[in-house]
Amino acid sequence: MTHTAPTRRTVVTAAAAAAAVLPMAAATTARAADGPAFHHGVASGDPLPDGVLLWTRVTPTPAAVPGSGEGPDTEVTWEVARDAEFRTVVASGSVTASAASDHTVKADVRGLEADTAYHYRFAAGGAQSPAGRTRTAPATGAAPAGLRLGVVSCSNYEAGHFAAYRHLAARRDLHAVLHLGDYLYEYATGSYPADPVRPHRPAHEIVTLADYRVRHGHYRTDPDLRALHAAHPVIAIWDDHETANDAWREGAQNHTPGEEGDWAARRSAAVRAYFEWMPVRPAVEGTTYRRLRFGTLADLHLLDLRSFRDQQAGIGNGAVDDPARTLTGAAQLDWLTSGLSASDTRWHLIGNSVMISPVAFGSVPAYLLGPIGECLGLPAGGLAVFTDQWDGYTADRDRLLGHLHERRVTNTVFLTGDIHMHWANDVPLRAATYPLSPSVATEFVVTSVTSDNVDDLLGVPPHTLSGVAETAIKAANRHVRWLDMDSHGYAVLDVTPERARMDYYVLSDRADPAATSTLARSYQTLDGTQRVTRA
Repeated sequence: MTHTAPTRRTVVTAAAAAAAVLPMAAATTARAADGPAFHHGVASGDPLPDGVLLWTRVTPTPAAVPGSGEGPDTEVTWEVARDAEFRTVVASGSVTASAASDHTVKADVRGLEADTAYHYRFAAGGAQSPAGRTRTAPATGAAPAGLRLGVVSCSNYEAGHFAAYRHLAARRDLHAVLHLGDYLYEYATGSYPADPVRPHRPAHEIVTLADYRVRHGHYRTDPDLRALHAAHPVIAIWDDHETANDAWREGAQNHTPGEEGDWAARRSAAVRAYFEWMPVRPAVEGTTYRRLRFGTLADLHLLDLRSFRDQQAGIGNGAVDDPARTLTGAAQLDWLTSGLSASDTRWHLIGNSVMISPVAFGSVPAYLLGPIGECLGLPAGGLAVFTDQWDGYTADRDRLLGHLHERRVTNTVFLTGDIHMHWANDVPLRAATYPLSPSVATEFVVTSVTSDNVDDLLGVPPHTLSGVAETAIKAANRHVRWLDMDSHGYAVLDVTPERARMDYYVLSDRADPAATSTLARSYQTLDGTQRVTRA
């Protein structure tokens, strides 16, 4: 596996990125005006040593748009080749697209070679899809020299353009892209943010199955999102906005039963549309927690922190420490801890949708607490703990971190999204006595692709007022090594046997479709240390 050191500044224009992905994002072939078409691109995901999951959507007739429930059953063929010209096809098959699945189709292809790049495409009724490129995982017992993952989170269509996806699509050194949740947002146009950069569809808040399908379909009209899916396999988990803001087991902050119906019905619709439109295998029915392996170098434990959690605690009532309350659910926590103990890989990566590192706010000025709280999904009335994060469920966190410490599980790295900020943290066993208390893991948090962060909410230039809060938070939390509360962007995780490094990239302007990308910082954790240092 190749490894190239990132440059301090990478400037990729829209034209250059388009040229880089052209073989995978080419237009559909000529077809009859009323015949099938592939308007939503192609995708792959969840790579295994012998296979990968392929996805597309066919529009069989012009009326059969996402969420319409219209259109005939349509046979869709697929093929996988070693070369971009499809001269050497190694696997092929067919699947039927129907209105029952919104004319989305998946092919779980097996029998491929490990750690190998492949090209794939679909066809139906004389129309051919764009071609995509994917890659299988290393063999289970192989010892790869490295693993490189793009890492993204929180992509609100109305808040800006998906330039982060364009930059990742243009890279050829990635093995996959990890999406840590909030792939889409459920709000009505103009709700968040109040002044959209571009409107999404439908214009109203999505509640029904048809609504969620339309919103997924509209996101897939974005050329940068289509390019990302065509260029790399995507490994995705969900957070809350795939259903509704601050979701929990039996409801959500952004769900009003009297006006928006039964929560179980809304959640069922959102989950069904998600699995229709995303290249994801549900390991447990209706959830996204599952595990992938990359030889003996790393395993990737992917969490679902919305389906089983208790309702978020009120601030200041002590409920965050109630041992009966759970974030993960007992079964998922047992699955995670047993998997960590049994693993024989060098690194244990955990795809984690909400931050696990504890944070106290120290002397953060009052005028900054509101915008910070909004990024964190907290009530406006106060800011004691991150109640939507692991800070609101301390018993589960204590069980997990205690397990890492007692079983001497080393090299655990949490990869986290959700809070629209870049962070690099040690994860202490007991934060109050850190650094006397040991660090049992590390955490790399990626900022949002587009969703509002502190400077957006304050309406000020980036890296002005937020600097006060960043200094106060680091002073009150010695395990926080770095944070950036204002930038939008993405990250690249680079893992070798010796270290796991996170390269943090920031965009010049989320509202600019041709935004440039700059490497802001790099942090790493060395083998066996459980500590973050600047790289």
